[in-house]
Amino acid sequence: MVSIKTTAQLDRMRRAGRLTAEARRLAGSLVAPGVTTQSIDRRVREFIESHGAIPSFLNYNGFPASCCISLNDQVIHGIPSSRKLEEGDLVKIDVGAFIGGYHGDCAETFVCGSCDKSAQALLDTVHRCFEAAFAVIRAGARIGDIGHAVQITAESGGCGVVREYIGHGIGERMHESPDVPNYGNAGHGLRLEEGMTIAVEPMINAGGYKVRTLGDRWTVVTADGSLSAHYENTIAITPNGPEILTVCE
Repeated sequence: MVSIKTTAQLDRMRRAGRLTAEARRLAGSLVAPGVTTQSIDRRVREFIESHGAIPSFLNYNGFPASCCISLNDQVIHGIPSSRKLEEGDLVKIDVGAFIGGYHGDCAETFVCGSCDKSAQALLDTVHRCFEAAFAVIRAGARIGDIGHAVQITAESGGCGVVREYIGHGIGERMHESPDVPNYGNAGHGLRLEEGMTIAVEPMINAGGYKVRTLGDRWTVVTADGSLSAHYENTIAITPNGPEILTVCE
């Protein structure tokens, strides 16, 4: 069942979204050569907890950290470690915070130092994918409209769209209905309604769309070893149109 939020509930989700976005911004500011992903995770956890919130991902289905930090060909669910960042790394940081009974969820792909033109093109494309999705979100639109917008934008840029992992509804639980795929047919699927809150998160690869999971049972990588990019925000459908909740003050 899809949860429709009241005005008061949306205000609580805005609070969770702001904190989550601030945690993402902090994480990005820490990305630099020589920094370990474990140290970024620790700082993000301290930041979230200092605001009276709980890291949404910590111990979620057994996940051992507060952030998913995925590097280069890693798509999502990377486990922070003692691995030091290197110049040119693509660093995907996915973070969530739970406060006031509601979750926020957002992700960004950061560059460690500088990257080459092909990597930058991938980053530009994942942002265009999100922008294309956001442009079609409104009450009365269909879930398929979102996926179609992401897919045609990614594929027109020569990128593969991950199929096995998708966006989702969000609220009192981190993952709620509806599923929000990054591929599909316009005009199909569940109709969006005012009060719905969804996490839209294009995951695209510089090569093919296929992925596989490493032996840690968490880290998802591209099957062909190509680079991957991820960008996500929590969005509410309001009477005034879509509103990104994961924004900083």
